[in-house]
Amino acid sequence: MNTHSGFTHRFGLSARIASTAFGAALTLLISSSALADAAQEVKTAAQHAGFAAEASDIAGVQMHLHHTLNCLVGPDGEGFDADEMNPCQDMGKGAIPDTTDDAQKQTLEKAAEQVRTGLDSDDLDEARQAAKDANEMLESQAM
Repeated sequence: MNTHSGFTHRFGLSARIASTAFGAALTLLISSSALADAAQEVKTAAQHAGFAAEASDIAGVQMHLHHTLNCLVGPDGEGFDADEMNPCQDMGKGAIPDTTDDAQKQTLEKAAEQVRTGLDSDDLDEARQAAKDANEMLESQAM
């Protein structure tokens, strides 16, 4: 019986080591997945800010600015509009809440302020300029 007991102990130890390694790998995968989501949210927000900057009328500018803001702030953020499309819906909680780097988060918050400025304007040129400024900030943060 002693030989079986030693085998069982070694097998149990091997199983625990394998389980621990698998758990660590899964944690890294989930962590890197969350980082990838924030990066994709920034890229998508930049893309929609670009669409807003190129829109030919104020309705188009504001529609894409809403999409941009929804990607940046996420469903629980300031200015999120559930009546507008959220192109980042399945990517995370929003670029700002999903970003862990403080300097990048500050830039994203400044871009969100530019977007809000554009949304507050009824002037096509002013709204498009705010969209262009937000796009440039977001492009600089795209990973």
